[in-house]
Amino acid sequence: MGKKLSVALAGLFVGLGILATGYLMANALIDFKKMDRVVTVKGLAEREVKADIAIFPIRFNTGSNQLEELYKTITQQTSDIKAFLINQGFTEEEITTGAPTIFDKQAQQYGGERGGFRYTANITVNVYTSQVDKVIETRKKLIDLTEKGIVINSDDYMARTEFLFSGLNDIKPVMIEEATQNARMVAEKFAQDSNSALGKLRTASQGQFSISDRDSNTPHIKNVRVVSTLQYYLVD
Repeated sequence: MGKKLSVALAGLFVGLGILATGYLMANALIDFKKMDRVVTVKGLAEREVKADIAIFPIRFNTGSNQLEELYKTITQQTSDIKAFLINQGFTEEEITTGAPTIFDKQAQQYGGERGGFRYTANITVNVYTSQVDKVIETRKKLIDLTEKGIVINSDDYMARTEFLFSGLNDIKPVMIEEATQNARMVAEKFAQDSNSALGKLRTASQGQFSISDRDSNTPHIKNVRVVSTLQYYLVD
């Protein structure tokens, strides 16, 4: 009799254990389903900043039928441009001169073309500076160089002035925080509209920062933007 009772009690405990395990598993599945409810949102942060570095190339060309005369003209006109730039307030350390590119018309593969100079040269005097405002003003005065017979290639792609912004690391933390806050506001609004509450953050990813010109007329004003993507759990 005692043996039968022991077996019965053992069976009872096993059954209770199975029931308890089933209950816990059922609750776990319910909780798991609840955790499946998520919302993915994006938050944008933007800043307008002023460029703090300018790369200002002045590209000019000249020609001659004699190499010696061409060399003298290159030397003189390069000196005139440097003097012009220093007069505008740039330092000698900010000014560099590239090697001239010289073309011999008679040495061209199909050269039989007549007229014009035999030798022509392209030269670039470059300014690398943090004096952005001074570059903007100086570009307007390049016409003054024509008085010295200097032909500026202002339409040449190689003569395009570049404006750069180097202070991204200084504004990154604030912009990331702003993008994250904006994303959370969107998530909270979504949760409210769906009669839910916003739960814990599931995942977060920061997009790449982009820096672009605000518009083609003011390339020294930059638009910095970043988009953060966040995913939150929704709870009842």
